[in-house]
Amino acid sequence: MSSAVIPPGNARHRSRPSKLPSLTGLRFFAALLVFFFHSSLSNSPIPPNKPINPFADSTLAHLYEKTFVSTGYMGVSFFFVLSGFVLAWSARPGERITSFWRRRITKIFPNHLVVAAAVVVLFAGAAITGVSQWLPNLLLIHTFFPQASVNLSLNPPTWSLGSELLFYLLFPLLIVPIRRLRGGALWAWAAVMVAGTVAVQLVSTYLVPDTPKSAITPISDQQFWFGYLFPPGRLFEFVLGTLLARIVLAGRWPRQLGIAFSLLLVAVGYGATYLVPFQYTFVTATIVPIGLLIAAVADSDARSRSTWLSSRPMVWLGEVSFGFYLVQGVTIFYLRTLLGGEAFSTPVALLVVALFFAASLLAGWLLYRFVEMPAMRRFARSRRRPAPVVEPAVPAQRVAPAPAVEKELT
Repeated sequence: MSSAVIPPGNARHRSRPSKLPSLTGLRFFAALLVFFFHSSLSNSPIPPNKPINPFADSTLAHLYEKTFVSTGYMGVSFFFVLSGFVLAWSARPGERITSFWRRRITKIFPNHLVVAAAVVVLFAGAAITGVSQWLPNLLLIHTFFPQASVNLSLNPPTWSLGSELLFYLLFPLLIVPIRRLRGGALWAWAAVMVAGTVAVQLVSTYLVPDTPKSAITPISDQQFWFGYLFPPGRLFEFVLGTLLARIVLAGRWPRQLGIAFSLLLVAVGYGATYLVPFQYTFVTATIVPIGLLIAAVADSDARSRSTWLSSRPMVWLGEVSFGFYLVQGVTIFYLRTLLGGEAFSTPVALLVVALFFAASLLAGWLLYRFVEMPAMRRFARSRRRPAPVVEPAVPAQRVAPAPAVEKELT
């Protein structure tokens, strides 16, 4: 295996703008979709499994849950495509694999371990019953286990980190052949990745046991695990993101596929989740609109077109969105336990949802400010001084710094 993540790129790639502020701002809305999904749940996935949805009005409670029934799936799919896009966009020519892995592991593990400890403390250990459940979670290999007591243990949202860890480990291998693709081959392979998401659900439907049925989904626990949680099945989204980044970097993104058109397709894709079989709401119904939106926003940034997503408040929200995503399950489920299992009148229920949001955002900022950033400053780079390298003084050939959007949400 080569010691470098990617070989040096050509001048055309290096001349591209490095920052993608609008894409940073956009990822907060993906985290917000997951928030609304969690706050609309009928039951908490963490013991004592009390109702989360705060509305006493049964019609409103049903409407709230029905409206956001698939937004969690959509938000996570966005993150997976975004991860591939950002890593391909910001890949540092000549970077050693060990340096890449160091930065990515530092990005996710400190936050993950702190939130896992909070779960154990706040829920008095009710979220774990044995080492076979919590140890795989701490190591982020828990989603390779089909048992629901393992793959959704401790802090349920961390199941996605298991997939992210696999992406990081494989990226140095995947980016080499992807860098060699040119022209129409990029689009062809992007179509193959979309088809791959369909293939995963076909296998889940016809080859994975459909009994016993899950208590919370219309499919079996085994099918939910294979079609949604199993990390290898999510590689198609990640690779699609890397291919889209290559398309934008190569200047091959069609200008007619702009942000407004992509947002319209996102709405259409989400509407399709109410029509397709349940398994296809995980990824397939929305993967094309998600990919188009990410690429369109990045292309706008690359052309130095300012959007409201690139404003300082939105960029800040995007930067804390990883922490916001990671802690929202704990804050929502714990606050709901403190409030008891009863439902509330509509005005009070709206205030409860606002409380969930404010607490999650505050906790996410604290995690970003006092855990993620100090860890990245202390451990993301080797403390050994690199040997000096003599380079020719050709400014146009120098590598641009890694984009700010590299702090992607996992």
